[in-house]
Amino acid sequence: MNKDSKIYVAGHDGLVGSSIVKILKSRGYHNFIFRHYTELDLRNQQVTQQFFKEQKPDYVFLAAAKVGGIFANNTYRAQFIYENIMIQSNIIHSCYMNDVKKLLFLGSTCIYPKLANQPMKEDELLTNTLEYTNEPYAIAKIAGIKMCESYNLQYGTNYISVMPTNLYGYNDNFNLENSHVLPALLRKMHLCKCLENNDFSAIRRDLDKYPSSIEISAPNDEIIAYLEKFGIKMNGGKVELHVWGTGSPFREFLWAEDMADACVFLMENADFDDMVKVSNIENKEIRNTHLNIGTGKEIRIKDLAYLVKDTIGFKGKIKFDPSKPDGTPRKLTDPGKLHALGWHHKIELPEGIKMVYEHYVK
Repeated sequence: MNKDSKIYVAGHDGLVGSSIVKILKSRGYHNFIFRHYTELDLRNQQVTQQFFKEQKPDYVFLAAAKVGGIFANNTYRAQFIYENIMIQSNIIHSCYMNDVKKLLFLGSTCIYPKLANQPMKEDELLTNTLEYTNEPYAIAKIAGIKMCESYNLQYGTNYISVMPTNLYGYNDNFNLENSHVLPALLRKMHLCKCLENNDFSAIRRDLDKYPSSIEISAPNDEIIAYLEKFGIKMNGGKVELHVWGTGSPFREFLWAEDMADACVFLMENADFDDMVKVSNIENKEIRNTHLNIGTGKEIRIKDLAYLVKDTIGFKGKIKFDPSKPDGTPRKLTDPGKLHALGWHHKIELPEGIKMVYEHYVK
């Protein structure tokens, strides 16, 4: 890429896309194409192809996706597989039809089997059964990897697939119903702290900032009843947070801007041929050329909850609900292939959580 290259970031206003845009701008790139999802329906093949025909981007970051936590993935299974397959298929094919120089496709480490060997190398893909709760989303992302590989092999395109571990950052999804575990814990414990301090004005400001199904002018007792739906409960005058699952699974977390830095690094310095070389392909069967983006470090969900609790200053109890699903027991990546290309993460989890919370309360 050069500084004048025409760059399309699909999903530019999400956590992933906005982080990529921020890193690109910091490097001097300025010729961007942005479309909000209300302006461009990437699920629509005709609309997407017309957009590419008119705009002719040189480089594409495919960060647009339908995403969510365990509840959302398990509840909206049809939407997750349909919308993600349509979005990525339309973009990848449109890149081919319009001679895009390079595409970077972003997936997720949920592509790996539920009981994959740990830490997970790229070769773990398709070796066993997926985690049930996010199987539709994972299958869509696997299809995206294979689509990029197949277009490279048949058409000589230059499409790279990366699989970031669990991300967090400033522009995260803090929706109480469908956010991922870290932003969910952060927001809920913030609300717990406000309730602990009897600060209903702060609670109303929070509910007003993000979509909710309760009027912020509702009486205090109605607000308390509303928060109980999300595990924020009063017990004998004390505030408790009830968290899904046993707290025993391990998860790896990566600062979103570190992930974005890795993506820009790859777009600037690596091609599909490099992915093949670091993948140690044997028997001329080219597969698993995607790259993990992660830290190679993990934390138990229970320990994560207490780390967030200490960062925020919530003094109440945390209770885990074993009747709710845990998801995959472990999801630790092996980022060795990415390290071999010269990239390493910078922000560690305690520092990142503190940065996110300070930004959140502002």
